[in-house]
Amino acid sequence: MGFYARRIVPRIVDAAGGLKAVEPLRRRVCEGLHGEIIEIGFGSGRNAPFYPDAVTDVAAVEPSDLGWRLARDRIGAGHAPVRRVGLDSQYLPFEDDTFDGALSTWTLCTVPDADAALHEVRRVLKPGATLHFLEHGLAPEEDLAVRRWQHRLDPLERRLVAGCRLTRPIAGMLTAAGFRIVDMDVFYEKGVPKPLGADTLGVAVP
Repeated sequence: MGFYARRIVPRIVDAAGGLKAVEPLRRRVCEGLHGEIIEIGFGSGRNAPFYPDAVTDVAAVEPSDLGWRLARDRIGAGHAPVRRVGLDSQYLPFEDDTFDGALSTWTLCTVPDADAALHEVRRVLKPGATLHFLEHGLAPEEDLAVRRWQHRLDPLERRLVAGCRLTRPIAGMLTAAGFRIVDMDVFYEKGVPKPLGADTLGVAVP
């Protein structure tokens, strides 16, 4: 991982993730989480202020040391203890059936092997636990023009944002990994160009 990916990208992601327009989405995706949860792609802790009171412990998976340092104040201000438990969501250091819930926000676009990460998340969730997700990815099938732009921009996006992809089919990836989607909203983020802001927000169960 070079200087740009280590020192610049985490700050870009932190700034973009801190926009006021994003806060309602973070609040929505965190609703209903409880008990001990695992968050993959913890980043700079932008979700921490929105954990419900019912969350008692957070296991954070985050590869960026800078992202983790940027999260320090947000972690300290939250009610739930947060511990960094790993760097790679493709290999989670936990027994099967460990967590009451999982959280992933704008993470599956960047994980090199998102399928492996989702299988790992499913493995460590207890029966009946929920995965709450908010991801950008491939636009809906009916928006062919947006999809064409996503495929054109994808190589540039991957270079500028450390491997981020615009063309991953979020719902299809979840079902292929053994999840059943119980609630889902697909929409374009306000104020963001459609190729960059095709979001999927929802809840899935193993």
